Amino acid sequence: MSIPQSGGGPIERFEQLTELVESGSKPKSEWRIGTEHEKFGWLTDSRNPLPYAGDRSIKALFDGLTERHGWEPMVEGDNVIGLKRNGATVSLEPGGQFELSGAAVENLNETAAELQTHLDEVRGIADPLGIRFMGIGAAPEWTHDQMPVMPKGRYRLMTDYMGRVGTHGTQMMYRTCTVQVNLDYASEADMVKKLRVSLALQPIATALFASSPFFDGKLNGHKSWRSRIWRGLDNSRTGMLPFAFKGDFGFQAYVDWVLDVPMYFVYRDGKYINALGQSFRDFLKGELPALPGEKPTLSDWADHMTTVFPEARVKKYIEMRGADMGDQAHVVALPAFWVGLMYDQTALDAAWDLVKGLDADTREGLRVAASVDGLAGEADGVKIIDLARAAVGLSHAGLAARGMDEERHLAPLMQTLATGKTQADRWLELYHGAWKGDLTPIYAASSL
Repeated sequence: MSIPQSGGGPIERFEQLTELVESGSKPKSEWRIGTEHEKFGWLTDSRNPLPYAGDRSIKALFDGLTERHGWEPMVEGDNVIGLKRNGATVSLEPGGQFELSGAAVENLNETAAELQTHLDEVRGIADPLGIRFMGIGAAPEWTHDQMPVMPKGRYRLMTDYMGRVGTHGTQMMYRTCTVQVNLDYASEADMVKKLRVSLALQPIATALFASSPFFDGKLNGHKSWRSRIWRGLDNSRTGMLPFAFKGDFGFQAYVDWVLDVPMYFVYRDGKYINALGQSFRDFLKGELPALPGEKPTLSDWADHMTTVFPEARVKKYIEMRGADMGDQAHVVALPAFWVGLMYDQTALDAAWDLVKGLDADTREGLRVAASVDGLAGEADGVKIIDLARAAVGLSHAGLAARGMDEERHLAPLMQTLATGKTQADRWLELYHGAWKGDLTPIYAASSL
């Protein structure tokens, strides 16, 4: 989940909303890679989730990272809710998921090095405290009542609202983890093609990275329960964005959709003001019930843009949001998959040719099938394994064309395609075999 945004001052013209998104356009020489991943902290003696405060806690990790490695605290009220250093941040998801939002780097080798440094720093503090981290898409055993609640005002508001608009919102907030990559676009036309390809192929990423077949201590009938949760969250702000495939789609159409998504909050003077269900269009007219007579700033608009959660999201870049969290190699494989497809024009054009014939029902069908059956899923005669092989092949060619020795980061996906077994499939084999239906071993087996 995002920290408060810095978008700019007062909105004086309606066009500024679209201009903010359009301002993300940049030449290929300036394209960068920003990778984010979330992980569950757990206590090795009890296997309980990591609390916010105490001798063995998130706060203790924050203090250690600050004192030993030069991270700078970010504070909300009296609480440290994140850290920042050299363009990267460490922040908290609602249930204490420990998130690294990496700096914008030039290539995937830098992504891998950044991740290694982060894990080394965290392990150096966590190991002596009996703290470890799981790389997995959903908490396999913990119940909702077991999860700690992070001291962030945004999450208090969202928790109540999620319970009223969908069936799985609080599960998403407190008991799932993802890995995503943020990538640039050159122009409106480039954004449109990249968004369409990324939306159409998110089910393929979901299948390839599926790692959440357990929930509430038992089998859940899905390879990616995290993906299933997103289908029961809040239809007004999630999904596959069918309108993005219409001929006139562009920056303005995306902005119009975001404007019609109900608000969560307004951030003022370090506090989150409840604006649940209210309209940003009313805010633009100075008619927001939460702040009568006040009009928004570009920072308010940037904040509101972080409260929509489609499978691929546009801000001043595009976020690929379809994958479960996994092991260290899979964390780097996710940006590798998308960089290969998005940052080489030949690969991008070929990827569009691969998916442009899929209609909205098929794309949605693939999304459902990926969450349930992973690589074995299909919809309307389209097999996910076939699309996955084609997409990974195009990504490999795209990375090779970049000439930076980045193709090696696709190794986990090449192995998955060779064996037909995702992380979820391997967990299930162990569960039904060596583990004999006991999930205790998954904590150590999935640890980073």
